[in-house]
Amino acid sequence: MRMSTSHCTIVAAIATFFLSARIGSAAADTLAPYKEELFSRQNVLQTSDGGAFEAIEYDEMRDINGRDQIPQKRVQQKYVSLAVRKQQQDQTLSLNGRRVELTRVGPVDNAQFTVIFIHGRDGDRRLGVNDYSFGGNFNRLKNLAVANGGVYYSPTVRTFDGEGVTDMAELIRYASSKSGGRPVILSCASMGSQVCWGIARDAGSVKLLKGMVVMSGVTDPDFARSAFYKAKLPLWFVHGSRDPVYAAAGQQALFEKLHEAKYPAHFTLFQNGNHGTPIRMIDWRKVLNSILAS
Repeated sequence: MRMSTSHCTIVAAIATFFLSARIGSAAADTLAPYKEELFSRQNVLQTSDGGAFEAIEYDEMRDINGRDQIPQKRVQQKYVSLAVRKQQQDQTLSLNGRRVELTRVGPVDNAQFTVIFIHGRDGDRRLGVNDYSFGGNFNRLKNLAVANGGVYYSPTVRTFDGEGVTDMAELIRYASSKSGGRPVILSCASMGSQVCWGIARDAGSVKLLKGMVVMSGVTDPDFARSAFYKAKLPLWFVHGSRDPVYAAAGQQALFEKLHEAKYPAHFTLFQNGNHGTPIRMIDWRKVLNSILAS
């Protein structure tokens, strides 16, 4: 059957439209590189489980002393870009009658994606936006978010029990609403992981999440009963093999059970790393890209 010139033009236009839509969608799910040569060139010692597990070399003399101007306090200037501070604002939100203090980096409305970081014990909203601590890795996260149209929230968690979980559930709802329902990724460190596991049981929050990252955290033996598990959302563990606070073995055992059940989980183990190593060494672009593309 022969088509007229006008029909051919219409078909071509439709094909171009769908191709452009697919390319645009792929671009939206991929974070552009940022200081890859400084943050992403890590020596992988071992991979297994089809790449879901990886052990990465960690060397304190190289990754702290060789990276920081003042060890553990101030990273060398080349690791940071402070222009992103123009997009940073401290806020106190009233969310369904609950008061949440936070620092926001990026736009209030219509963000392409949202990352929320939950600190551990003795932390507050300042920890997650400190440009110079933890090898400049929070500065990289802030720049990755803003450069790719996203928003980053670092809230103060007042308690790590049900009250704290409720506060963060309200923040997730707020962030999702402000972004028009676009992806929300929750990341929790150390004792803050208790908030992640609590959120995993809240079906309303789970519906708004794209995935979770748990760094140096506690283990949840009942995770398989959670709404998050049932939704099969991606979960990425990051731990140091010599963590003296929460042993890596517990999280690794949970990961192995999840992997056997064909759950979309990843585990990054920093060989010889301690409790703070994951926050310093996590490759945010790699992890976020994986979750956003899932």
